[in-house]
Amino acid sequence: MLKGISPLLDADLLHALRSMGHGDLIAIVDTNFPADTFARSTVLGRPLKIGCNTAAEAVQAILGVMPLDTFVDHAAFRMEVVGAPDEVPEVQREVQAEVNRAEGKDWALHPVERYAFYEKARSAYCIVQTGDRRFYGCFAFMMGVIPPEA
Repeated sequence: MLKGISPLLDADLLHALRSMGHGDLIAIVDTNFPADTFARSTVLGRPLKIGCNTAAEAVQAILGVMPLDTFVDHAAFRMEVVGAPDEVPEVQREVQAEVNRAEGKDWALHPVERYAFYEKARSAYCIVQTGDRRFYGCFAFMMGVIPPEA
């Protein structure tokens, strides 16, 4: 155990996060997402599992140590509901609250069509799969930078 770091962040996930750089994507997906299939195309090449049952818990742990990119228009993404792109399911509202909390301000989750999200996940540094069984618990985040001390 490490002080100040969520126990959900195991050694493999911490290594992946530490290895990522500015502009790299991390996909956080629900239990129904074909994580193994898509992860074969990522930089890491295999899926990571996180020991929690909700996407919000995973996002809270990951964004507790990872900054979002402020140099792009969109650094946080959610998978759109098929046939209802403006619908925001509960799982996405929960994650939105965690993103806002981590960043200390309102931070838009940019909607991405399902197949476009699949391509985004394939191009990610890694895919992290939660135990969340709710549909559309799929998100991607672009890593930002930590500025030097003044």
